Amino acid sequence: MSEPITLPEGYQPSEEETYMNDYQLEFFRRRLLAWKNELQQEENHASELLQENDWRQADDVDRASLESDTTLELRTTERYHKLIKKIDEALERIQDGSFGYCDETGEEIGLKRLLARPIATLSIEAKERQERLEKQHRKS
Repeated sequence: MSEPITLPEGYQPSEEETYMNDYQLEFFRRRLLAWKNELQQEENHASELLQENDWRQADDVDRASLESDTTLELRTTERYHKLIKKIDEALERIQDGSFGYCDETGEEIGLKRLLARPIATLSIEAKERQERLEKQHRKS
């Protein structure tokens, strides 16, 4: 995709279209970029909150509450960071033409799954198979 794609107003990918056509790829690219921007803003907000914490509070209860809040913020920030990495990987797949296809089987992931989880790399069947194997290994 070298030239910018102009999406029709209100465009939504459809099963009737050719899978992963230019419109669909642009739709998902924009969706991923908007999600990434939102996560980056949240990540920045969480970082600002962490910097504002005053650890010199005298009260032990306040300090324990602050530690709990800080732990939660750090976990949230880490989660955002991991999601941003997955979004960047999905954007790379759009660029290289592999977006929308299962890493394991090469089959179409499907629009419904991608609309629900645009960072998906496995088809539903491959993901279920992976989860069954993980469950078996946990039982062993």
